[in-house]
Amino acid sequence: MFDYTTPVTMSFGMQRQAIEQTQEAIQQSVDFQNQLTQAMADGLENQESVQRRAVEAQQDAVHSALDTMMAGVPGADATVEEMKDTVDESYDQLLAGHEQAFDEMFAELDAAVESNDEITSEYLTALEEQVDMFVQAHEDLEAQSIEVVDQAAEQVDEIQSQVEEMAEEATDAVNA
Repeated sequence: MFDYTTPVTMSFGMQRQAIEQTQEAIQQSVDFQNQLTQAMADGLENQESVQRRAVEAQQDAVHSALDTMMAGVPGADATVEEMKDTVDESYDQLLAGHEQAFDEMFAELDAAVESNDEITSEYLTALEEQVDMFVQAHEDLEAQSIEVVDQAAEQVDEIQSQVEEMAEEATDAVNA
């Protein structure tokens, strides 16, 4: 007797495997997006550090220029020191504004990441529930399909037996 259910079972199994692989691909895509967001945040932190060092290097360069001026111009010490104080105040304001701007960007980025994480988590949970429900319905459909195929196979076997029996009776009637 031929097993008519094997192709049905294999077909349903491949469909479920495709569903599960799609769900895994979505999960990997979300994980990749999270890694990309983290890399962007890390890059932003590096950018802040580089920019701060550049501003501080500019401040040092101005101080060096003023020190050179003070060394080359006798009696300019008080004026140069006053200029250094003014420069330092300006750079302090610039660095404070720089720090505040990046703090605000980091806070906004953290809030966006947190919100995205919540939405993504809810999405993945809903997707998993829907896939589980779909797979259960798919398994039920497979069981029903196998039952129908089994019934059809029994009928085919029965008809085949009847045909063989009628052929044998016809052969016996011709030979008799």
